[in-house]
Amino acid sequence: MAQSSNAAAGVDNTFRRKFDREEYLQRAREREEKEAEGRSKSKSRGPPVQRKPLKHRDYEVDLESRLGKTQVVTPIAPLSQQAGYYCSVCECVVKDSANYLDHINGKKHQRALGMSMRAERATLEQVQRRFEVLKKRKDTGGFTEQDFDERILKQQQEEEERKRQRREKKKEKKKEKAAEEEPEVDPDVAAMMGFGGFRSSKK
Repeated sequence: MAQSSNAAAGVDNTFRRKFDREEYLQRAREREEKEAEGRSKSKSRGPPVQRKPLKHRDYEVDLESRLGKTQVVTPIAPLSQQAGYYCSVCECVVKDSANYLDHINGKKHQRALGMSMRAERATLEQVQRRFEVLKKRKDTGGFTEQDFDERILKQQQEEEERKRQRREKKKEKKKEKAAEEEPEVDPDVAAMMGFGGFRSSKK
């Protein structure tokens, strides 16, 4: 009985895992060294790319040329012919005008154009020159009452022309409809029956 109790005392029955602290400290040091090497390699890839500062667009953004037009869309069509707004710089299609404007003003598009998102800091001379240009434009382009009257007259004439064209289109449609509704009658049959046609006497 005494022998069996001694044997039980020498058995490790705790079932807990034992960790070698020295081994894990060594592993942690090796991992940190590798990460430090990776960071230094990524930094020493080359000098950072110097991009130009932001510039304003020198072209008009076309958002309305395809407005109200019907287009057949196929899944095998190239990107430029698919529905939506196509960006030739990034080669992607954006589904609506708001997202298209966000895209062309965004970081990805500007980077593809070789520009950073930082605007160039203007010098004092540039600001003064800009003020002079705006002053000259304001002085030469003075808005008078006569200009206002001319613009109103022009708008009225354009409106009258539009109304006239609408009236003419309506008349043409009525004539076409009347010609379609009028049945074709053989003149011999009409004469035999005693009347010239099926038209009503009302005008």
